[in-house]
Formats: sequence, structure tokens, C-alpha cells
Amino acid sequence: MQYDSESVLGFAAALGIGLLIGIERERSKGSGPERGPGGVRTFALFAMAGAAARLLNEAWTVPVVLAAAAALAVASYLRSSSRDPGLTTEVALVLTTLLGMLAIGQPALAAGLGVVTAVILAARTRLHQLATDKLSGPEIHDALVLAAAALVVLPLLPDRAIDPTGTLNPRVIWSLAVLVMSINAVGYIALRTLGPIHGLALSGFAGGFVSSTATHGAMAGRAAQDPTLTRAALAGAALSSVSTPLYMLMVLALVSPALMSSLGLAMGLSAAAASMVGAGVMIAAGRAPHGEMHLGRPFDLRQALIFTATFSLVMLIAALLEKGFGSAGALWGVALAGLADTQAAGASAGAMLEAGRLPLLDARTAVMLAYTVNGVMKVLVSVTAGGVRFAGWIAGMQVAMVSFGWLGWAWS
Repeated sequence: MQYDSESVLGFAAALGIGLLIGIERERSKGSGPERGPGGVRTFALFAMAGAAARLLNEAWTVPVVLAAAAALAVASYLRSSSRDPGLTTEVALVLTTLLGMLAIGQPALAAGLGVVTAVILAARTRLHQLATDKLSGPEIHDALVLAAAALVVLPLLPDRAIDPTGTLNPRVIWSLAVLVMSINAVGYIALRTLGPIHGLALSGFAGGFVSSTATHGAMAGRAAQDPTLTRAALAGAALSSVSTPLYMLMVLALVSPALMSSLGLAMGLSAAAASMVGAGVMIAAGRAPHGEMHLGRPFDLRQALIFTATFSLVMLIAALLEKGFGSAGALWGVALAGLADTQAAGASAGAMLEAGRLPLLDARTAVMLAYTVNGVMKVLVSVTAGGVRFAGWIAGMQVAMVSFGWLGWAWS
């Protein structure tokens, strides 16, 4: 057994972990004969015992210390279960012992986990309110679905192409589905946290991460129902168009960092143009009341599956066109996919670039063509839902966005 600076650092980390968690438990256990078990000294001593057991490195030390911690936890629970059936302190004691053991060898990791543990314990009231009062049943369900999709399904999928054309990679496809759900959830949280005070503008920006085309249709419909909200609806549509290039860069960062870097200037200029239009319209709209906003759900699993299905279909069509007409066929296959979904088209172009099936210049051009086609689709949707006047403003926005995007494409 050797003692060195690393051992001293490990014991210091273990002591700090025990004191930190112990202080939190001391504050929550109450006072008098009915006070809860375990406080500063108990947690500090068990953290140190865990570190000592790990440092001694004998066959019996670690099991004995863990058994002692577990026995004390069981005795504590039996003593206090009649008035408080919770297991938080007992579980925290065993975890503190394990963190003390981890501190010998990995003090930084142990200290970080100790801080996280203390924060979770201290946030008891807020977490309970969040779970019981703040979050609805559908929100909890969607959070569990997202966690399962990212932590259970994704690691099990093969990271290789499984189709005859060598195009469809299940890991990449499902990663996109997780990304779509995550971005939608972030937009929902922003809308829920900030509230409806910013009305249609904020709703439009958040909705743009779900479907900017659908958001344009919704804004046009709102303006048609109440003409006094036309400017606010235009601001919402403009800000949803800001989301489109940002969303595109996020998708490309996952699929093809090279294509994302190549199109960064084009997407940035396009987003800047939409931001300026949106800010101008918001100022013109003033502070007119927008009414209560319907938040919906954090994300729609069906929307994510539709996105991945579109992506897969575009990939297959582009691969078949490539076989029949070369890279030009793949380019136009991706471009036409912009009618359905810009991000799916961009992801398809990025995947084909990474697979060596599409040159960088063609991939860049395909994304910009899809972006242009999608702009035309937004105008058509706006005409249908909101009339020619509303669509005229949307057409002006899309011309500005697409023009700035192509300028960035040419410059880079």
C-alpha cells in the first residue's frame, strides 16, 4: 500500500463529497426525537470509509464497507418508515460511500457526481412540484419517449447501410429522428417558459423548428381569420423562416460537417435577412394583444417519423436517379425533395456527400435548390390559407432570404 499525492487528493475529494451531501441532509432531517437519520458526520465518515476501503484494496474491505452502509440504511428505514416511507437519505448514504470509493483513482469524476447528488437532494421541493404540478401527463410521456429513443433505441441500431443501394444507415436515420424531437422539445420549452406575451412571433419561431411551411400556413390562416393580427402573423412567419436555416445547419452538423461548413455563410445570411424582416414587422405590429396561445405537446413522434421517412425516401430516389443519370440525377432528386421538407433534403445531400456519391459542389447546389423550392412552397401555402395580399408579403420575404442565401453560396 502506497501513499502519494493522488491518494491524498482522493481522500480530500471523498471528505468534500461527504461533507457536502451531509450538510444538505442535516438541514432536511429536522430536529428533536423525531429527526431523520444521518447528518454531516455520518455521511462524511462513510465517504472516508469508502475511500479507505478502496485504498486498502483488500478482497474484503470494499464488500464490508458497502455492507455496513447498506445495513445502516436498512436500519434507518425501519426506524423511520412509519412517519416517512421515503428512501432518499438511505440511498444517498450508500451512494456517498460508493463516491468515496470512486474518489480514489477518479477524484474529479467523484466530486462532480457528488455535487450533482447534492443538487438533486436540495431541489427536492422543486422537483416534486415539477413532477406533480408543473408537468402534465403528456409532457412526462413525451420526455420518456425521447429518453427511450436516445438512450435505448439509438445504441441498439447498426451503424452501417442495410439496403441494396448502400444508402440507408439506421443509426444515422434514427439520430435525425432524435434530433427532430429534441429541437421540437426545446422550442416547446421556450414557448412555455416565456409565455404567450410575445404571441404569434414567438410561436412562429418555435413552430419553424417543427415545420416552417406548416407554420406559414397557420400564420396565414390566423391573419385571414382576424386581419388586425396580420402584422403579428407576418412576424411569426418571418421568424419561422429564421428557424429554417438554423435547423438546416443543425441537421448538417450531424450528417455532414463538411457540407455544414460550406453552407454556413449562405444559411447565416439567409437567417440574417429573415431576422431583419421579422424584427421590422414586430416593431410595426406594436403590442397588440394576441390572445391565448395553444402550446400543444413538446413534440410529435409522428412528425419525427415523417421526417425520417421523407429522408429515407429521398435518399433512395436520389440513389436510383444517380444510377440512372449520374450525379445530376441525384442533385435534382434532392432539390425536388424541398417541396416536402428542406431539412430532409439537406440531410440526404449531406449523407450522399459523406458516402462519396455526390461531389461537394453538387451537394451545396442541391441544398440551395431545395431551399429555393421550399420557399416557393411557402408562398403557395400562404396564398391558399391567407390570400394574395398576405402571400405577397411572404413572397417578398422568401425572395430576400433565398437571394441572400444564394449570395452566400456564390461567395463561399
